[in-house]
Amino acid sequence: MQVIGLCRFSYPALGDFQIEHNTIEDRRHHLYNPTRLAERFRLFETVVLPSFRAQTNEDFQLLIVVGECLPGDAFDRLNDLTADIRQVQIIQRAVDPNQKHRQVMKQILQGARLQPDQPCLQFRHDDDDGVSIDFIERLCEAAEDGAGLVRKNQAIGIDFNNGYQASFGPEGIQAAQVYKSLLGVGLGMLVAGGSTHTIISFTHNRIGRFMPVITYPDRPMWIRSLNNSNDSPRAGKQKSQLAPITPDIENEFATRFAIGPDVGRRFQSTG
Repeated sequence: MQVIGLCRFSYPALGDFQIEHNTIEDRRHHLYNPTRLAERFRLFETVVLPSFRAQTNEDFQLLIVVGECLPGDAFDRLNDLTADIRQVQIIQRAVDPNQKHRQVMKQILQGARLQPDQPCLQFRHDDDDGVSIDFIERLCEAAEDGAGLVRKNQAIGIDFNNGYQASFGPEGIQAAQVYKSLLGVGLGMLVAGGSTHTIISFTHNRIGRFMPVITYPDRPMWIRSLNNSNDSPRAGKQKSQLAPITPDIENEFATRFAIGPDVGRRFQSTG
């Protein structure tokens, strides 16, 4: 079964963000701010990519969507960081002021389906979050669990609601294990053959209103990064609930997310 992931890397279309802007130029100015981009790249390189390199099931695609207006040095860096990951495909797309963010992403996902008449698995992923190294494997297992449900529905949600919220910075790594349902991270969708639904067709925290959702709480499956450029205005309050990681959590970050202790020291030293 085809598995498609969608990661939007500072794509400056309007819509689908909690922090909104009046014009595309305003959004570009916000997203391409050098300080913000530097932080996103640091998290992308050290939190996002390690687990995708280490997936126990390598049969997936990760589409990274950028605007054609992404600064050239940033585009080159993105290419360099992902060159060794064969599952990654960087897609440059012009920004059309008449098309909302969600419309563009739906078109990209629908175009990526090799056999639209067959079921496929999809997931969305932010450019500052991590997933466990068995995320793709577990998605495929969940698709088997949901085979009967998808025969009666156009799509079903697959929600791994156990994970960590974490910050990476001068103070080192701080984290807290949490149970949160229908986040943008750790959320997949099994789409029926012939259906035009996509993982981006619905606001992630509302998909339970439109389809059955299977929830798996058994083990931590994601790391949600809390940082200076989060789209959610609640991130600052959630960051205050974090604590320095214990040796047990440090070990789990290394074994389940491919984030070793050297990464923590690197963040601590660079600030």
